[in-house]
Amino acid sequence: MLLEMINSPSDLKTLHQEQLPELAAEVRKFLLETVSITGGHLGSNLGVVELSIALHYCFNSPVDKIIWDVGHQAYTHKILTGRRDRFHTQRQYKGISGFPKRCESEHDAFGVGHSSTSISAGLGLAAAASLDGKRSHSIAVIGDGSLTGGMAFEALNQAGHLKKNLIVILNDNEMSISKNVGAFSAFISRKMTGRYYRDLKKEMQILLKNIPAFGTDILQFARRAENSLKGFLTPGSLFEALGFDYVGPLDGHDMKQLVDVFTNINELDGPLLVHIMTTKGKGYKPAEETPDKYHGVGTFDLATGKGAAKPAVKSYTDQFGDTLVQLAEEDPKIIAITAAMPDGTGLNHFLHRFPDRFFDVGIAEQHAMAFAAGLAADGFRPVVAIYSTFVQRAYDQVFHDVCLQHLPVTIAMDRAGLVGDDGPTHHGVFDLSYLRHLPGITVMAPKDENELRHMLKTAVYSGIPIALRYPRGAGYGVELDRELKCLAIGKGEELLDGSDLTIVAVGATVYPALQAAEALRLNGISAGVINARFVKPLDAELILAAARRTGRMMTVEENALQGGFGSAVLELLFDNNMQNVKVRRLGLPDHYIEQGSQAQLRKDVGIDTEGIIAAAVEFMK
Repeated sequence: MLLEMINSPSDLKTLHQEQLPELAAEVRKFLLETVSITGGHLGSNLGVVELSIALHYCFNSPVDKIIWDVGHQAYTHKILTGRRDRFHTQRQYKGISGFPKRCESEHDAFGVGHSSTSISAGLGLAAAASLDGKRSHSIAVIGDGSLTGGMAFEALNQAGHLKKNLIVILNDNEMSISKNVGAFSAFISRKMTGRYYRDLKKEMQILLKNIPAFGTDILQFARRAENSLKGFLTPGSLFEALGFDYVGPLDGHDMKQLVDVFTNINELDGPLLVHIMTTKGKGYKPAEETPDKYHGVGTFDLATGKGAAKPAVKSYTDQFGDTLVQLAEEDPKIIAITAAMPDGTGLNHFLHRFPDRFFDVGIAEQHAMAFAAGLAADGFRPVVAIYSTFVQRAYDQVFHDVCLQHLPVTIAMDRAGLVGDDGPTHHGVFDLSYLRHLPGITVMAPKDENELRHMLKTAVYSGIPIALRYPRGAGYGVELDRELKCLAIGKGEELLDGSDLTIVAVGATVYPALQAAEALRLNGISAGVINARFVKPLDAELILAAARRTGRMMTVEENALQGGFGSAVLELLFDNNMQNVKVRRLGLPDHYIEQGSQAQLRKDVGIDTEGIIAAAVEFMK
């Protein structure tokens, strides 16, 4: 097998160009066999096999810097750069990351995990090379989805101005283009980037400039004619206007075409955009037919494409989606907004039921938040469903457009806490810290899926900005109340009375705290449990009364300890002159948490049942 011979890009360059399609077939087979066992991002990676091989075949990594936007399509890149033997550990506990990571390989030029950053980072690397006097390429590979992020256009704008040695590869797997037009424009692209054409163009420019009187006019006419031809045959006018030379569209699965064009542009300077057309899930029929279902997958049967059976208990995400539809049935003012994640956030049901009241703004979280604020300003009830880790991208809009204007926007933060295999870029473990200090916002988290439903109604009808966080994965299977009710803002609930210790938990840590308290009673420790429900405002009356009664308080949260829920409780005690109460905070330590199952990671940081028991026993000593 050819793949077994490839342990670095230099090994790849020993192959003849005619062998590359065979290598691509082997890589695709290897990807399918491995991801079907480990899970991961499949469709996007199957789509860029030829592109990844051609890039490493024609360019010189790590001298040439390849930056993968988002990074979940970098599997072939990892396989070609010395990680084939460890690839079965990708996204696994203590294994390699599912995303490019600088500390993992010299070929991972830039760490990624969130979208629309590659052009900015690539331009920075290109500017650094220029300042150091290095002759190298900076290559940013960005998908059409990531290009919807405003940051990508900001970077394109500056890149066109700076004229650094930057190549942007636009991996377009959504746009439809006629086969004949695509083939002809690919022919034009090869010719316009070839050495003969470039040399001839330079000589003609020099010749025309030296013709007295008419030379400059003829040159300008020739340039307009060239641009008109390219604009007529290709969709590159926007990029040309931004100062890029445009090449494409090219068939992203035609290895010869890719290698020919990449070989040509290897010798070019200045900002260049290469438009590549690819197919999501290429080479695996189930993924090609339903690419949305194979974006991120768990384990699945390779022969049938069927994944493992879904758990009997609905996920928090599904309960959120179902409840929002239920509320919207009765209220035409409810609007649902997502940032390119209708399925991931559970809003697909809302989309089918109320298409006119559903908005997918693309990968543009900042716009999503300000857009929601605009709707709220005119009397609607917008619910913005975004993963916790991506709400970070819209922090200024939460502050400036929502909270400062006191607009009733509901921010539904899915995947709050430790999310598992996607690792540190996707853990939603900072939202309590970066939201609770904003004046005017209410922050809450449910202990189970039934409470989530009531909290969603509370948020929608509160008339104030509310952030609702809930975890990834299945709920507890608790009985659901038929009637939805609004909860009292800032009121927690005492689940268990205790005389020795009070455990104040929030969100996903409440049930583990209850289980720990029951176990502690068998050890002679009377531990009470409070479900805080609200991180802001805290139920001061309930928490202070418990603190006076027991004199010891332990907080538990699935968030960074710095500035989180435990810090809020400490502030409450201090402000009420109760510094004599002994407090122990459990949460995430001051370092990034790597990938692994949620259960394993919760155990590692000590916020599962056993961790709470151990901490309580030690605390009582």
